[in-house]
Amino acid sequence: MISEPELIGEFGPEHRPEAVGGFDHRPPTGHRRGHGLLWAVAGALTASAVWATTVFGYGNGIAERPDARGYQLGGRSCSALQLKALTASVGQREEGPALAPGRIEHPALDRIRCLLALTSPEDSDTYDKGWSLYVQAELTAELHKGTDPRSEFEAREAPSVLAGGEEKPAELVPNLGDRAYLLVDDDASRLSVLDGAAVITLTSTATMNYSGPEEVEGAEEPEEWPATPAPEAFHADLISDMRDVMKALKTAA
Repeated sequence: MISEPELIGEFGPEHRPEAVGGFDHRPPTGHRRGHGLLWAVAGALTASAVWATTVFGYGNGIAERPDARGYQLGGRSCSALQLKALTASVGQREEGPALAPGRIEHPALDRIRCLLALTSPEDSDTYDKGWSLYVQAELTAELHKGTDPRSEFEAREAPSVLAGGEEKPAELVPNLGDRAYLLVDDDASRLSVLDGAAVITLTSTATMNYSGPEEVEGAEEPEEWPATPAPEAFHADLISDMRDVMKALKTAA
């Protein structure tokens, strides 16, 4: 802990003046001794002012570690990506959840990426014969152990003006973590949540797939592709599944 510099008394034998700041402050001989003492007192006052500015401007100078809130990330954390609500809306799970490249395990930051694929069943009456909905879901979870991620989260996820003057269409989601934003980009939705030291992002991307008769020579692709469901159709599912993911990440390490 930083302590306030002493302003009373002179340096003792164990605190030689030449050792302070790497400079030799010993006063020269003769009538200039008093002048040297004034410089020493002025230096001490300056150091005290700097110390006060540091303490009152930045706290005690010791950065507090962000609150982990019980989150822990490890090799088994992808089991948290179940997406029950989204699966019920799409149809069924095709593959995953699986750990994707990009895992980080470091004293300052833990990070995982997980993938899960969903598809509508082949006998579904929702789409024309041969067509199915395919949804790729991705979970990215970061646990910041050295610094509070709040400022970076706001700079990256909050509504802001992008290059070219386009407005970033991020929406604030209430009652989810400390802060949560939902961003729509074409057929993809990204829900990002800040909760203490954890930053959790859930992304879903929907596309239409054609799985009609096997391709034969001269066969042509369908002229018209059915419309992909709007991303907004799955937003309630994403928010519900995010709550489950956040809860599971506190136990699945």
